[in-house]
Amino acid sequence: MVHRNFLLRPATNEDISSIKSVVFSVLREYGLKGSESGKDIDLGDIQEYYFSKNGYFGVAVELESTEIVGTFGLYQIDSSTCELRKMYLLRTARGKGWGEFILQFAITKAKELGYSRIVLETISPLKEAISLYKKHGFTEITPKEMSDRVDQAFELRLK
Repeated sequence: MVHRNFLLRPATNEDISSIKSVVFSVLREYGLKGSESGKDIDLGDIQEYYFSKNGYFGVAVELESTEIVGTFGLYQIDSSTCELRKMYLLRTARGKGWGEFILQFAITKAKELGYSRIVLETISPLKEAISLYKKHGFTEITPKEMSDRVDQAFELRLK
């Protein structure tokens, strides 16, 4: 799907090195560390962790450079719930409305995949992302468990 100067498309395992570059670059920008054997193990095999389990992983590609500048995943938690994961945009891609478009696309895709609820985890310094989630109806929740590099969780009930 094309929006302004970028294309949203399904990721493939051939995109893994570029996806990791985006994700780990944004994490470093906010003082966080990636963990390829822990929280980020899913980035090692997009097909296995997402597409083969009723999920989706998308990339935002800048049309002018064909560079991957954004990522997001929908990971199955159970038959009715998916987790929005790895929604990141490189600094150069922010402030252009792409995050808004990606989130709307992810919500629509979650509905198409049959989910009635999206959950996500985030961290306080990602103020712009948190504001975007709240704008789209996500509400803060307190899950039983949270990953060690996050401090907030949200959910969106889909109609």
